[in-house]
Amino acid sequence: MPHELPKAYEPGAIETRWAESWVKEKLFSVPTPPEGETRPVFTLLLPPPNVTGRLHMGHMLNQTQMDIIVRWHRMRGFITLWLPGTDHAGIATQMMVERDLAKEGKKRRDLGREKFIERVWEWKKLYGGAILDQMKRLGASVDWDREYFTMDENLSRAVREVFVRLYEEKLIYRGKYIVNWCPRCGTAISDLEVKHEDVVGKLWEVRYPVVGSDEFITVATTRPETMLGDVAIAVNEKDERYTHLHGKHVLLPLMKREIPIITDELAQPEFGTGAVKVTPAHDPNDFAAGKRHNLPQIDVMDEHAHMNQNAGAYAGLDRYEARKMVLVDLEAGGFLVAEKDYSLALGKCERCGAVVEPRLSEQWFIKIQPLAQKAIEAVESGEITIVPENYKQIYLNWMNNIYDWCISRQLWWGHRIPAWTCEGCKEVIVAREAPTQCAKCRGTKLEQVSDVLDTWFSSGLLPFTTLGWPQKTRDQAVFYPTTLLITAYEILFFWVARMIMFGCHFMQGHEQDPALKSASGWGDKKNDSVPFRQVYIHALVRDAERQKMSKTKGNVLDPLDIIQRFGTDATRFTLAAMAAPGTDIAFSESRTDGYRAFANKIWNAARFMFMNVDRLEASGLWSMKAFLGSRGPGDGAQGFQSANLEDRWILSRFTQAALEVNVSLRGYRFHEAANRIYDFFWGDFCDWYLELIKSRLSVDADQATASIACGNLVSLFEASLRLLHPIMPFITEEIWYAIYDGKPPKPSIAMAEYPLSRKADEISAGSGPLKPDSGNLVAGQIRSAPLDVYPEVDRNALLEMAILQDLIVNVRNVRAELKVEPKVKVPIEVFAPEPGIRAMIDQNRSAVERLANAEKITFVDGSLANQAGARSTARFDVHVVYERKIDVAAERERLTKELDKIEKEFTNNQRQLSNEQFLAKAPQKVVDGLRSRAQELAGLRGKIKRQLDRLNDTGTNA
Repeated sequence: MPHELPKAYEPGAIETRWAESWVKEKLFSVPTPPEGETRPVFTLLLPPPNVTGRLHMGHMLNQTQMDIIVRWHRMRGFITLWLPGTDHAGIATQMMVERDLAKEGKKRRDLGREKFIERVWEWKKLYGGAILDQMKRLGASVDWDREYFTMDENLSRAVREVFVRLYEEKLIYRGKYIVNWCPRCGTAISDLEVKHEDVVGKLWEVRYPVVGSDEFITVATTRPETMLGDVAIAVNEKDERYTHLHGKHVLLPLMKREIPIITDELAQPEFGTGAVKVTPAHDPNDFAAGKRHNLPQIDVMDEHAHMNQNAGAYAGLDRYEARKMVLVDLEAGGFLVAEKDYSLALGKCERCGAVVEPRLSEQWFIKIQPLAQKAIEAVESGEITIVPENYKQIYLNWMNNIYDWCISRQLWWGHRIPAWTCEGCKEVIVAREAPTQCAKCRGTKLEQVSDVLDTWFSSGLLPFTTLGWPQKTRDQAVFYPTTLLITAYEILFFWVARMIMFGCHFMQGHEQDPALKSASGWGDKKNDSVPFRQVYIHALVRDAERQKMSKTKGNVLDPLDIIQRFGTDATRFTLAAMAAPGTDIAFSESRTDGYRAFANKIWNAARFMFMNVDRLEASGLWSMKAFLGSRGPGDGAQGFQSANLEDRWILSRFTQAALEVNVSLRGYRFHEAANRIYDFFWGDFCDWYLELIKSRLSVDADQATASIACGNLVSLFEASLRLLHPIMPFITEEIWYAIYDGKPPKPSIAMAEYPLSRKADEISAGSGPLKPDSGNLVAGQIRSAPLDVYPEVDRNALLEMAILQDLIVNVRNVRAELKVEPKVKVPIEVFAPEPGIRAMIDQNRSAVERLANAEKITFVDGSLANQAGARSTARFDVHVVYERKIDVAAERERLTKELDKIEKEFTNNQRQLSNEQFLAKAPQKVVDGLRSRAQELAGLRGKIKRQLDRLNDTGTNA
């Protein structure tokens, strides 16, 4: 039966079909392994996208890298779990639903809390899974049977358990502090959720009359509306300008309230006037000073940044309207001294863009230091490694300067804080389940705290709560700690640090199944409480000009649009090929178009293979099914026979490529892996090997030769598909199924063995068990290793083929220079001083003649270096015997002009290199470039002079 692939490669049709099939067949579902299982385990948690999310290029990069690593481990025989889910995204989701309500002319308070929460669940059901549906379309090999949502009942129960335990351990407390308040979202937000923008604002100087004198104290402020809540003026005790005012009072302008002059380090003599206003309810530094001096805390704004009843005549005004009126009134009263332009970093809410207001508010906090210390030790000890290495120090710096975490949010959507207030005695009761009676006064009127928990609180628990915690489960024994986390730098502190803190605290005493622990290579690790063993921080995806993508700039790329045009495989390959650790990706559609052409090249190579397979099968002397069934076990190119030089060479090149790709993936050098596969598949396999074996597959070849060549082609192509699969899963699945005529030995190529992975493990880890944290070899070491290190690589074949390739390429280049018509065959002469090389070229003369389009090869006994149309190398000289009539005068004129141009550039080059002042000031890179160019110019000058000499010698011919 003929093996058919459509003539045209259409990625959209292939990808949609396989993506749906993988989900329908539950191909990547992972049942919990039973006791006694000893296969190695690889677990990876998907950073849960917001339930409101849509796929963007950052997601595409993150998920591409995760899928590559997951597929690679699965093909290496690991029990591989990639755990998917979505985050309820408290602020973002509530905002989306409130916008929907606004279209109906309603607000959430019109519905009430219970009805509003019902509305959110309805919204989630309709729209909440969009990003996971997009992941399915992209073929992400996650276990969809284990998909979670952070508001699922089992996860919600675990969140309550964590809160109560921390409260019982006195690590959670409630208190009034200055928080970042978003008036649009109506909630406290963390420092990490505040984005600062440098803007030009105003600085106003205001004078406060000193009570009982004619003096004034002048202070400066960027927020004059907050002065309505001033409770003191601070001066420094060492500032002699104000010594006589210590203990006196000033009159607060506009409010006519007397406030004290205090001495405090808050005021620094060298800054401004040396005096500062103290507003404890609206500034964190003022709040601390107020605590030191037991000052009142007067809050003059409500939750929407409107002035409240404490603002007197300005009550009800928006903060900026109040600012205008305050300034007008200050000037009218003679209190406004000056107004100046002033640069400041304006804090804005990351989600809605509203200007954040520092505001006194009663919130729930975690005493973070005890948790942070364990998380610091886990990274410092190497129990968790962070890649690239520079992020380790960034993490440690932040963790060593961390302060208590405000975990409460003034929202309705989210995990409601499990705390109740007694209406009678105001006792606060924290409990796992709703209490019915106050333990203190026995009152029964209890009201649950309205706040919910910060979204990052629940997501920080996911590595263990998704595996059944607080119960001890077999899943925990198998899959915890997870192996790896791949994520972006921007959530290193939002999420990664908090997972480490929670994991180290709540999973103390946990032990991974010893058999599985040893098999996965982490036997030397002692701390099983950590949430993961390694963190890989991936880069940002920028536009082609390396600008950060933003809707404002209009340079945002929609990955779904890119996929629609070029295919998922080509888009994935682009991201992998450009993902060098520590560098951002300048995404280029032209690169993606190039990798679309690469996929097309693979497709056409497959059609060439099937054409020859079908022809041989039609003869009845060779069977694809029989050949595939006869191959023994192994992870290489089984059934391959090294019949001649090109076979030995291509098998060695494949071995090198496979080893290098394995080692590169082990170190998350996705770019090295992708580029190495590209070079092998396009260059070695398609451009050279397929051309070299065409004569052995032709109708004129004898049956035995053709059968071996066809078997080798099938064997190598199948192994190459497995090598490529983690990066390009769709096209490899399609062709692999076609090779097996729709009846492969495994349900998917994703379950087949990854080429040479076991040998690569030995190379990377040395003898003994696999150690994922050991050093990685660079690809070059594999290529340059001694012969006895990798006996699978035939280095003699590599050397001999390199000489043949060099010979063929030189002949092609000379033909191009001499403008020989493509169809014209020309004789070549070869001088090879080493008898072995001469014999090797002679043995492969048919390949050289065919690929170099040479009429015949003649070996000569003397150097050909001075011949026109010749090339010299360390191993051989080659001369293309071809005479072309030319206009000697015109050619001489052309070469003379070219020589004159080179001479001028060379003179200028030498003038710069002889200028000592220039050499002393110029960057080393510039100087090195000039010296390199000088060598190039000298070579070009010599070449043109020789061509002119030959023209003069030959007269009419060259």
